[in-house]
Amino acid sequence: MFDQSPKATLPAGPGVGYKPQHFSNILEAPAPVEWLEIHAENYMGDGGRPIAQLRHLAERFPISVHGVGLSIGGEGPLDRDHLSRLKHLVAWLQPASFSEHLAWSTHEGAFLNDLLPLPYTRKTLARVSEHIEEVQEALGRAMLLENPSTYLAFAETEMDEIEFLTGIARRTGCGLLLDVNNVFVACTNRQADPVDYIDRFPMDLVGEIHLGGHDEQADDAGLPLLIDSHGCEVVDPVWALYAHTLARGGAKPTLIEWDNDVPEWPVLAEEAARAARVLERVTA
Repeated sequence: MFDQSPKATLPAGPGVGYKPQHFSNILEAPAPVEWLEIHAENYMGDGGRPIAQLRHLAERFPISVHGVGLSIGGEGPLDRDHLSRLKHLVAWLQPASFSEHLAWSTHEGAFLNDLLPLPYTRKTLARVSEHIEEVQEALGRAMLLENPSTYLAFAETEMDEIEFLTGIARRTGCGLLLDVNNVFVACTNRQADPVDYIDRFPMDLVGEIHLGGHDEQADDAGLPLLIDSHGCEVVDPVWALYAHTLARGGAKPTLIEWDNDVPEWPVLAEEAARAARVLERVTA
């Protein structure tokens, strides 16, 4: 059913989320970065500098396309216009990977500008699976589904997150994107063990790993409340959890996400270099 072949596969090394201010730096001195990720919604136009730069980068680097606006978990049908624009982007770019979040962000035609959590029920699993099958049929390729960063749990939940994600993947044939920072954030907020989460995660389904920064606050009870901000360095406990993840599942393409308060290129490149060192040490 999925007969389109990407131009390249993602190497099992470090990548970064591409930001236009880093265009020249990436071309002149990309090491240790081996691949780039873009947000699909930033490249759905027909021309201009963004598209020209992306075409140029795609000649040198494998590209991963990460969607943030499909609202895979929404109750209503997928936005056909949005899906059509995404299909056009994927058709000409032929990226190495496409992924989206396990979340919803639309309601009755309104876009909420946030990635909101879902109850893990059989009904929700069926709806998300139908949406993923629609996306995969439109794109002609399997996608990856990312585990969310969460701050609460729903009372009507019928299964845990790993059962839910695994059930979707087995039903639709999609892969999984394992965001290690999201695991750390969600488990800390819910007072769960992130190592246990990683130990139970189906690593054979993982096609990509994400690492990012988070902000730490406190809730009304004085307990830690972590916010997935993508606006600072990856913290040491997340690096340790990443090393444990690689020890379990082997080397995987690993993205450094830094979307807010974006630093100068040397800072971002050093985060990628740290990922490269962990990859080398754990997989040696």
